[in-house]
Amino acid sequence: MMKQPFEKILIANRGEIACRIIRTARALGIRTVAVYSDADRNAQHVAEADEAVHIGPSSPSGSYLRGDVIIRAALGTGAVAIHPGYGFLSENAAFVDAVEAAGLVFIGPSADAIRAMGLKDAAKTLMQQAGVPVVPGYLGDNQDPVFLADQARDIGFPVLIKARAGGGGKGMRKVDRAEDFAQALQAAQREARSAFGDDQVLVEKFISAPRHIEVQVFGDSHGTVLHLFERDCSLQRRHQKVMEEAPAPGMTPEVRSAMTEAAVKAARAIGYCGAGTIEFIVDGSGPLRPDGFWFMEMNTRLQVEHPVTEAIVGVDLVEWQLRVAAGEPLPCRQEDLAIDGHAFEARLYAEDPFNDFLPATGILHHLSFDEAARNDTGVRSGDAISPFYDPMIAKIITHAALREDALASLRKALAGTHVAGATTNAGFLAALAAHDGFGKGAFDTGLIDRDLPELVHRAAPGEVHLAFAAMVALDIRPLTQCSSHRGWRLWGEAKSDIRLLAGSDCLERTVIYEPDGSITLRGGECPLTLCDLVEEGATRSARIGPTGRRLQAHVIRTELKDGILVSVLCNGMTHDFIMPDASLGSAGQQENSSAVLAPMTGIVIQLSVSAGDSVRQGDSLGIMEAMKMETSFCAPRDGVIASVACAVGSAVEGGSLLVALVEAAG
Repeated sequence: MMKQPFEKILIANRGEIACRIIRTARALGIRTVAVYSDADRNAQHVAEADEAVHIGPSSPSGSYLRGDVIIRAALGTGAVAIHPGYGFLSENAAFVDAVEAAGLVFIGPSADAIRAMGLKDAAKTLMQQAGVPVVPGYLGDNQDPVFLADQARDIGFPVLIKARAGGGGKGMRKVDRAEDFAQALQAAQREARSAFGDDQVLVEKFISAPRHIEVQVFGDSHGTVLHLFERDCSLQRRHQKVMEEAPAPGMTPEVRSAMTEAAVKAARAIGYCGAGTIEFIVDGSGPLRPDGFWFMEMNTRLQVEHPVTEAIVGVDLVEWQLRVAAGEPLPCRQEDLAIDGHAFEARLYAEDPFNDFLPATGILHHLSFDEAARNDTGVRSGDAISPFYDPMIAKIITHAALREDALASLRKALAGTHVAGATTNAGFLAALAAHDGFGKGAFDTGLIDRDLPELVHRAAPGEVHLAFAAMVALDIRPLTQCSSHRGWRLWGEAKSDIRLLAGSDCLERTVIYEPDGSITLRGGECPLTLCDLVEEGATRSARIGPTGRRLQAHVIRTELKDGILVSVLCNGMTHDFIMPDASLGSAGQQENSSAVLAPMTGIVIQLSVSAGDSVRQGDSLGIMEAMKMETSFCAPRDGVIASVACAVGSAVEGGSLLVALVEAAG
């Protein structure tokens, strides 16, 4: 039996990754300490840890980014090591120094390694010296806008402006034309300054039809560095990864050898110890080539997408992190590692694909998954999606011997994922998993942008969804499960009228109770009859149509302050309906084109107008930020600003009034 690496560790993170670390620590007999902010007082990671310490207010700057408070929590609870997870302080070299100065172990790389790779310009210079291929570009300190514009012209458009600090797509802009460079530079610098406190950028050649392929590396304190093969992370939106897989489609032994050798060389160049990822940008315009990839950056931490590597290699990377941090050697040699099958990961977010993917806060009235998949999550039914943090709900991971089988399993898992009460990207993920080009392995980082309209196609709820919703909202039970039915009788026609809200649509239907126990839904294009009703917990089923095909639905009912929420998952699609409280009157709301409402919950970071200003339809009135993402709010029509209901720095709720317009005087 292998020895226990540590007796107790503190996890300096929250959500899904904190729960992931707790799971492995518990399996190894290691006690865990969670930390939490005001917003996370009742969070899942707090409930699962052995102990929990409150560290401050909801804002990350007052809690999860307070290294001094976190270190005091570790010392006060007797933890001997700190695991940073990813994000927050995971790549903060000063925090590593402070942890070690306090006599604690940092479960991750050294501060020197983090500093060496923390700034993209310095990292690329270091990689050039180590013989690792890098993308042509300007990596210097001169940040004069005119000078950078000249450098961009010399490199040749299109170019990519990138923040030298941080990651996650923040502070990054693609520029196709010289005349767009100045505006893109300002936006990238502003975003970088907000996200990382550093607005310095680099400019590099944008590779056409690029793919994003990364290599998982691992080093120990005994001088060994291994790779655990590659992952393809090319499915991205706004430079944020959406879906990942391993191994990369189209990878050949020759290219894999060249790429993994370069990755190991990069890690050895900085004496790397711990889990890390070397990211490469790859020419995807044709077959992969040994000379067609270039170093992009190194993430000196565990990656969000690490489960796909665990699936194909059969290891627990968090356990490796714990053992290596405790001074143990890596448990195997390079020749002991092999690829077994194929794996996918899809990131389920609380965000609105039909509103430019803005974060969607709210209550998860219900959350359930396909149990055949690995579902890594840090939230439960009843939890709130907070505006203060990344809105990830879960990572859905599947694995099979063949790529097509793993992808089929992913489609099934997405179809079986039920989220009620919060807007999510589940439908978008399902469309992406069903995309023909992706299915064939023929894609690059531009796939989502090119095909976005078909990927975010809004499907109206069908009559089947409405029928199941009406059954549950009206508490219609199968005859075999109840002695009487509301409205059932042997003569005449028994019926109930129902009004259901689906987003901004008000749907009115009539439910006819048939003498044989069937129900008929009328009011749509064609009547729909459901026969042979069966209820098993939250699962409802019925036979429909002339063939008597049986359809099954997962239906959740929740009492709200102003009505009843009924969420129906059927045929792989979820639709939420609200049956409003009749005492509240009409549920319809008239759109007021004179009011500019906040498109999301967040902070106003820029205002471009004042009362009395004239504006034209589409003019930007200001910019909001939530979770490090910016969005503009614009004038819905021509007019004059009557009043401004917010100020720069204001925290506003989604849907609240920002600006009021009046018509211009004739």
